[in-house]
Amino acid sequence: MRPSITKTRLAVAVTAVISVVATLAVAAVTGLPSAADNGHGVVRGAQQLGDPDYGVCRGTDERCYHDWGNFDPADGYKVLLFTRTAGPRHANLGPALATGLNPPLTAANVVQNAVVKLGEDNGFGVDYTEDLSQVSSPNQLFRYNAVIFFSTSRDTLDDAAQAALRQYIRGGGGFVGVHNAFGTEYNWPWYEGLLGGANYYDHGPAQSGTVRTVDKKDVSTKDLPAQWQFTDEWYNLVPFPSRVRVLATVEEDTLVRGVAGSMGHPGHGDFHPVAWCQYYDGGRAFLTTLGHDAKEFVTDGSFAGAAEFQRLLVGGIESTMGKTPFCK
Repeated sequence: MRPSITKTRLAVAVTAVISVVATLAVAAVTGLPSAADNGHGVVRGAQQLGDPDYGVCRGTDERCYHDWGNFDPADGYKVLLFTRTAGPRHANLGPALATGLNPPLTAANVVQNAVVKLGEDNGFGVDYTEDLSQVSSPNQLFRYNAVIFFSTSRDTLDDAAQAALRQYIRGGGGFVGVHNAFGTEYNWPWYEGLLGGANYYDHGPAQSGTVRTVDKKDVSTKDLPAQWQFTDEWYNLVPFPSRVRVLATVEEDTLVRGVAGSMGHPGHGDFHPVAWCQYYDGGRAFLTTLGHDAKEFVTDGSFAGAAEFQRLLVGGIESTMGKTPFCK
């Protein structure tokens, strides 16, 4: 029996070495700590969440982008804002929209009104819809330089819309995911990868915290201060974003009501991303977990961080459209 025991021990040893090498490789590629590591070797919460790869070219290498000539700058820049919810609906979205493209809005449709105004102020067009028939083919989506999912929820897309979004991204399209875009299409691995290999798990109390701009070279963050106050729900993420360029984080020690989430997530320690960018499956994607409160769109200075959030969002939209350099 001794030879078989030796072989077994050898196999275990080889497996252990491979596991260590794989872990180091992932860390080298992402440059980020795992969801379970706060950056100082202190283990928190789940310790092994697998290695979701999604089977596509993704990350910060611009060779992952497909420049197939689907967008001509001479035609100007335009985005489609999609806010359909198939589950919980954030108050800042207001009542559900009527069918069609650009249906009438009420004052309660804060997000839709605000993004239209941001486009008017910054030189890009905005159409908006919650109608699946408006997103059911890639040709419809190719009319837009980027598609914005703002606090969509649950299974908001049918099969045709899923296929259209994937073909659009593969053809060089842009995706901007805001706040509860992370609570959308849970059972679609490709979409989870589009979010940066990340997904919403839970959040703690809505409260003020300090956002740290960790990358001021990117066009979306270059005009932001190094630190700024903001109030949000501060999403905890499982899995944790990987192979992305992190642009901003929240300082968890400034959250006086704690960061532990409603489902028991302990928080991400001293590295808690709230905005990042990546190339994904041929397209561009800008992501932020911020965007819960209707007051984030005020312009009178009454809500701390509103101006900074709006600059972050506009910068992310413009770079994802290709109007300015992306994720550099």
